[in-house]
Amino acid sequence: MPSPHPHPCLLAPSILAGDHANLAASLKIIETSGLDWVHLDIMDGHFVPNLSFGPQTVQALRAGSKLFFDVHLMLDNPHLYIDAFIDAGADLISIHVEPDYPVGPTLDYIRSRGCKCGVVLNPDTDVAAARPYLPKCDLVLCMTVQPGFGGQSFRHDVLPKILELADLRSTLALNYRLEVDGGVDITTAALCRAQGADTLVAGTAFFSATEQAEFVRAITGR
Repeated sequence: MPSPHPHPCLLAPSILAGDHANLAASLKIIETSGLDWVHLDIMDGHFVPNLSFGPQTVQALRAGSKLFFDVHLMLDNPHLYIDAFIDAGADLISIHVEPDYPVGPTLDYIRSRGCKCGVVLNPDTDVAAARPYLPKCDLVLCMTVQPGFGGQSFRHDVLPKILELADLRSTLALNYRLEVDGGVDITTAALCRAQGADTLVAGTAFFSATEQAEFVRAITGR
């Protein structure tokens, strides 16, 4: 039986909570904290009630960083923007299962471009909506807040879904990373880890920490 934690724990700070007047400096904070990943939330003002930034910003950040770019598309039609974000420097693109678009073929296309891919479930979306796509995924992301804005409270009712996805990973002998995003801090990260999550997105808690390196150690144990 595969391990419930087949991957080492990673922290992927969300640049959305960084300094928007100096995102490059926020990337440097992540790098100097000894981390390898950054999470980039792309919002279109339609699928979620907020706007963030587009491929031009991702490309500009990519030019000055060797971090792994974990790009989360919160778009009504993400399949129309895959090339733009891969060309901008995404290392992994995750797409939501909720909008009406060809999810499976979009995952296949992302992979055909040499980029890792994943699916995302909103807090009220059942695991069943993602199950057909799990074998295609390098990552599955559970939102523990309703996406759109940072600083929301963690939804504890999503914890059983994280465990269900961890159990499916073992049962189906798959190897996707299991990511959690929304209200992640030292306390809620431990709850998610206990359910099988291995990749934790923290925005507000990371950038507001007095000492980021200590926060990283508390979250990841490293």
